[in-house]
Amino acid sequence: MPSSSGQVRRSNAVLILLLLAAASVAAQQEPATDHQDHQGHQSATPAAGWTTAVDGVLFATMNVQGGRRGETEFKSQNWLMVTGSHQLGPGLFSATAMVSAEPLTSPGKGYSQIFQVGEAYEGLQITDHQHPHDLFMQLSAGWSVPFGSRTRLTFAGGPVGEPALGPVPFMHRASSAENPSAPIAHHIFDSTHIASSVILGRVDYGVASFEGSVFRGRESDEVRYDLDVGAIDSWSIRAWLRPTPSWAIQVSHGFLEEPEALEPGDQRRTSASASWSRHRSTGFTAITGAVGRNRRQYSTVDSVLLEGTHKSGPWSWYGRFEHTDVETEILLFPNIVHVPHPGELVDTVLGFTIGSVRDVARIRGLALGLGGDVTFYGVPEILQNTHDAHPVSFHVFLRLAQFDLSRRMWDMTMAQHAAGGHAH
Repeated sequence: MPSSSGQVRRSNAVLILLLLAAASVAAQQEPATDHQDHQGHQSATPAAGWTTAVDGVLFATMNVQGGRRGETEFKSQNWLMVTGSHQLGPGLFSATAMVSAEPLTSPGKGYSQIFQVGEAYEGLQITDHQHPHDLFMQLSAGWSVPFGSRTRLTFAGGPVGEPALGPVPFMHRASSAENPSAPIAHHIFDSTHIASSVILGRVDYGVASFEGSVFRGRESDEVRYDLDVGAIDSWSIRAWLRPTPSWAIQVSHGFLEEPEALEPGDQRRTSASASWSRHRSTGFTAITGAVGRNRRQYSTVDSVLLEGTHKSGPWSWYGRFEHTDVETEILLFPNIVHVPHPGELVDTVLGFTIGSVRDVARIRGLALGLGGDVTFYGVPEILQNTHDAHPVSFHVFLRLAQFDLSRRMWDMTMAQHAAGGHAH
């Protein structure tokens, strides 16, 4: 009988090959005509009248996390998104599907990431790991209708989608496009990007946009291959300001009912962010700054994040700084068994990442890059016994993404995809 670890390795290889094949086919699509959205990204328009776009990325990562809680492993972070839109009556109908092979390429608790907390696996809270994304990260549809030259009304939703809460998710931000890891503060800013039972409405007026959504607040369970649809019990609102095509500023607030399976209580999540980007034919520069607060039943955690990416020709440089509160008693497990209680301990972790990627080959319209990064931490005294005083983490990875940067669907939300890429 083959070992289970051997079966997992073979499954990982098969899934990676399938993703490579799908991305290669997508990259070879030749558009009959092109149109540009507000950020200059292009998408193909086949003769059938559908406007389609494909984006995705695959990281094959050697992950070396520092300190006593860190692990050394080989995992793959990856996703693939396909969108299509077609004129329907006075408006534009759109559909989006986004999938990930991470349930096989980063199974179980996911990939090692010290100080990360969120979701549950085998009856325990996931700590010092970033959980894998579900197979279905988004299955949504929308209809968008213009009213005059300055106003647009959009409705969107689906069994899996993105509520109107937080900044653009990290994997879609140009400012973090070359970084294989989620922020430590992922569950403060943008973990709801794969929420279920989402219904969203949006009004664009000039440079301003206003959104509201309802959805199911519970995080995904450990079964990563199904749809976790359920009763709608949570809500959020978000406002955007885009004074120029380079700027995107948002403020949002949401109520999440019982989001964590093993943590009692509801949460209120608030964030504000500003992103700036400038795209060129040979590269781009993108920066995002964000502040966020998550109010739980027994604690309040805050985070400040600053990240950026600069690409020029074959070279990319990226960095990320985080000043993030963590729930200390959860991270102390198994030294202590955490029981939620009033007055939960909260401490601040600092993280600073610097990295670089170089494109080394072009494969059928895809750019193969070789990259690496290093992360340094500031550790609160109470966690130094479990995580060490000065842990250092490393990544060395291969990255596969579209060579043509104008085809990347960066800095767009589900509502913008539903509106056919229109910002205003």
